[in-house]
Amino acid sequence: MEALRVNMQPIFITSATTSIGFLALNFSDAPPFRELGNIVAFGMIVAFVYSVTLVPALMAVLPIRARPRRGTGPHPIDRLADFIVARRRPLFWGTLAGIAVLSSGIARIELDDNFIRYFDHRYEFRRNADFVLENLTGLQSIEYSLSAGEDGGISDPVYLANLEAFAAWYRAQPTVAHVRSFSDTLKRLNKNMHGDDPAYYRVPESRDLAAQYLLLYEMSLPYGLDLNDQIDIGKSATRFIVILADETSRGLKRVDAKAQQWLSENAPAMRSPGSGLSVIYANLSERNLVAMLGGSVMALVLISLILIVAFRSVRIGLISLAPNLFPVAMAFGAWGFTVREVGLAIATVVAMTLGIVVDDTVHFLSKYLRARRERGDDPADAVRYAFSHVGVALLVTTVVLVLGFCVLGTSGYRPSSHVGWLSATTLVLALVADFFFLPPLLMMLDRRKR
Repeated sequence: MEALRVNMQPIFITSATTSIGFLALNFSDAPPFRELGNIVAFGMIVAFVYSVTLVPALMAVLPIRARPRRGTGPHPIDRLADFIVARRRPLFWGTLAGIAVLSSGIARIELDDNFIRYFDHRYEFRRNADFVLENLTGLQSIEYSLSAGEDGGISDPVYLANLEAFAAWYRAQPTVAHVRSFSDTLKRLNKNMHGDDPAYYRVPESRDLAAQYLLLYEMSLPYGLDLNDQIDIGKSATRFIVILADETSRGLKRVDAKAQQWLSENAPAMRSPGSGLSVIYANLSERNLVAMLGGSVMALVLISLILIVAFRSVRIGLISLAPNLFPVAMAFGAWGFTVREVGLAIATVVAMTLGIVVDDTVHFLSKYLRARRERGDDPADAVRYAFSHVGVALLVTTVVLVLGFCVLGTSGYRPSSHVGWLSATTLVLALVADFFFLPPLLMMLDRRKR
């Protein structure tokens, strides 16, 4: 009963905050992340119910005996607490400097992705994709629907000239492997109708001639091999396809932006937004990051309100924000110094780890406040009390979680691997912040009497 009385509040708070953090994944544009967040949040609720009902009942029924601690000297966690109390100021300023240095790496982060390289070389898909890129063509594409402005307008020589100029501009780009344009079809027809004379490999100069070539070509094609995949029914627009050799999401958007600028300056009537699966994936990372930042902010606000109400202190609630936010900032800063690239899945780490990081802070603060309010301890003794009662538990749970995320980090699927390593780094830094930054911060700011 005493264990339930002492731990009911922190267990409920940690379950609620972790659920809120994972529910924030519903802000993601990717359905798998939303499903992951809902499943884990539901699991946290079930785990809380079993922790306060089934586990106490089993411990009361089963013959469990607590082994006495061997040795007469102080426990290592107690010696760590004494060290932190004695060196509170150097630890506070040193940890704060380390936080500032690591967090500065956030400026080096680049939002980029390469969906082709999501799988490492242990997968056959990646090996085949590399072979295609090295020997055949590209696997990413940008498609345009270039309008002529009127029915039958695709036979207009001016339109065809602009189409040919746009194709020539795209072929001059360094990362472009192939360009498929309707103007190439008419150039080939014009050459064929003049005895395959290379001098006639150009767009027809007459609109009527181009229309006749197109009609003749369509009449000669077998069933199922018509031009419906290149032109619309009214012959007012054509499909323009660009195949890129090996480009990241950021590079693909940069190429498309240059194309939009070229169309605006040279053929504004033909201007059309780039489309296709590659363009969708290229914009998905950025949209997901913006959405997840909004979800993380909302989760942070809700978690902060819960902590303020639970601890019955605005000051303690605001103090708890520091060890909850700094680990995420340091982890992303370290990521910026090492990997730099942040993709689709990394954006979910903030919301996912925020609820987990809060758990350590909640358990430490609950024992700290219990020592201050019920025992009447001063801040230094309250820190020692918190370390002696939850220090080992925080260390063990962190090790278990880090090992679990490190297993995820060994995945051959790049988003899962990045989430695993970044989450493990965040949890390690969260334990460092709760052990070496939060106690000195409490002793410096919480100097009032009981």
